[in-house]
Amino acid sequence: MSTAIQTLIQHIQSGIKNNSLIKITLGNKRDRTDELKNVLIKPVSIKNNYKLSFVYRYPTKDTTKNFDSAEGILLIEKMLETVFFNADLFTNSGDYQLSVNSNGKSKIVSKPASQSMSETTQQHDKEKNRNIHATGNIYLKELGLLTAEGVVKKDMQDKFRQINHYVEIIEGIVKDVKLPDGFTVADMGCGKGYLTFALYDYLQNKLNKTPTVTGIELRNDLVEKCNGIAAKTGFENLHFIQGAIEQASLPTIDMLIALHACDTATDDAIFKGIQANASIIVCAPCCHKQIRKQMTPDNALQYITKHGILLERQAEMVTDSIRALILEAFGYKTKVFDFIATEHTPKNILIVGTKREKFSADDKENNLEKIAALKKMFNIKQHHLEKLMDL
Repeated sequence: MSTAIQTLIQHIQSGIKNNSLIKITLGNKRDRTDELKNVLIKPVSIKNNYKLSFVYRYPTKDTTKNFDSAEGILLIEKMLETVFFNADLFTNSGDYQLSVNSNGKSKIVSKPASQSMSETTQQHDKEKNRNIHATGNIYLKELGLLTAEGVVKKDMQDKFRQINHYVEIIEGIVKDVKLPDGFTVADMGCGKGYLTFALYDYLQNKLNKTPTVTGIELRNDLVEKCNGIAAKTGFENLHFIQGAIEQASLPTIDMLIALHACDTATDDAIFKGIQANASIIVCAPCCHKQIRKQMTPDNALQYITKHGILLERQAEMVTDSIRALILEAFGYKTKVFDFIATEHTPKNILIVGTKREKFSADDKENNLEKIAALKKMFNIKQHHLEKLMDL
C-alpha cells in the first residue's frame, strides 16, 4: 500500500475516532468495462453501533451495504488498490483528495473543510417514510411476515421492502391517471396475495379511495386463505376468486396487474387489459419461452443467439419490447423499468401501460411496422400477444 493511501486511511481513522467523518467517495474506476461507477461511504448509527454505509452505484440501481469500521476501512484499502484510482474524503477538519495513476504512483492533497456534519448525519434508525407499516398490520401478520409481537421477521425483510417498493411504484403511476370513483382493480395470478393486500391498503387508507380489488389465483387453497384474511382485516371490497388468467371473466377493469405471470400468461393478462380498455396495465413478465423457441436469426445476431444464456436474455428483451409496442399500438403510453433489485428476484422488469387520451390510426400502423421489423430481424413468426389481438 502506497504512502498516500496510508495517509488517507489515517485521516479516515482519525475522522471516525473524533466523530468528524462526513463522507468518502471512491471513483475513476480502473476497469472501464466494470459496471460499478463509484462508491459513496457515510457513517451511520444502527442500534447505537457506529457503521460505515457503502452505497455501490451502478448504471440502473444502487446497492447499500453496512460494515463495521475496521471491516469498512479494509474494504476501502482494497478498492483503492484494485478498483478505483481516486478517493475524496470530507471531514469537519479538512478535505483530502487521493489520486493514483496507471503506474501506481499516488499523491494526496489537503484542503480546508468544505462541508460540515449535518444534524441528520448518522440518524439511520429513524422510522422510514413507508406507505405500508408493520405496526398493527393484521394482514401482514396473517400472511406470515410478522412475529407474534408485530415485528417483521428477519427472513421476511426483503419481502417487506419489496411490498413497499411495489406500492411506491403504484403511487407514481396512479397520480397521473384519472380513475373513476369506485374504480376496479384486477390482480391476475396474485399468488399468496402479499402485494394485493398492500395495494388495497394503500389505495383505501393512504389515498382514501374506494376501489374494488379482485385477486385471481389458480390455487383454491390460497384463494380461501386470502378471502379469510381479507374478512379478518375488514377489507370489504377486496375479494379473491379461483381461476386461470386466460379464463378470468370480469365485467370492468380500470387497472390490471399481473406480476410474474409465467411465459404467455403475461400476454393473456395484457390482452384482458386491452380488451377491457383498462386505464392502467402493469405487468412484470416471467419466463420467455414462446419467443425463445422461434428465434433463429440469419444475420449477425446469430453470433449472439448461439449461446444459450445470451439467447435467453435476448429473448426476454425482444419479447417484452414487442409487448410494449403492442400496447402502444392499441393506445397506451408505455414505460419499461426495474421492478425489484436483482438480489430479490432475477425477473425484475416492469411493463406499465397507461391509456392515452389521443391516438390515431397512423400511430397504430407505425408501431405495427416496428413489430414487423423486430420479427424479421430475429426470424420470429408470431408473438403470442399478436395472436390474441388478431394482428
